Amino acid sequence: MTNELVVLVTTSTSDDAYKIADALVAERLAGCVNIIPAIESVYRWEGKVTRDTETLMIIKTTSERYPEVERRVKELHTYSTPEVVALRIERGSEQYLNWVRDATANDETR
Repeated sequence: MTNELVVLVTTSTSDDAYKIADALVAERLAGCVNIIPAIESVYRWEGKVTRDTETLMIIKTTSERYPEVERRVKELHTYSTPEVVALRIERGSEQYLNWVRDATANDETR
């Protein structure tokens, strides 16, 4: 198992996703963010089953950076309860995982 994570976040619009993605990458909290527009979500909210079109962000980061990723997503997100779900990468290309580590390294760890 590796130390890198994939973090899933949904937003109501692509513009919101790009705003969050730009901040995460610029601040070295994520190495990469994939943005998938127009996914269909069905969920329970305030006692009702709801359907919405959302945008999915797939964020690549490390477990060390995750707390900052979650904090920053919550600061920038328009939802009162945003989805922020981290999945550990069990295996992956060593070159890619090294790149994620390097892309998210802060000045103290570089």
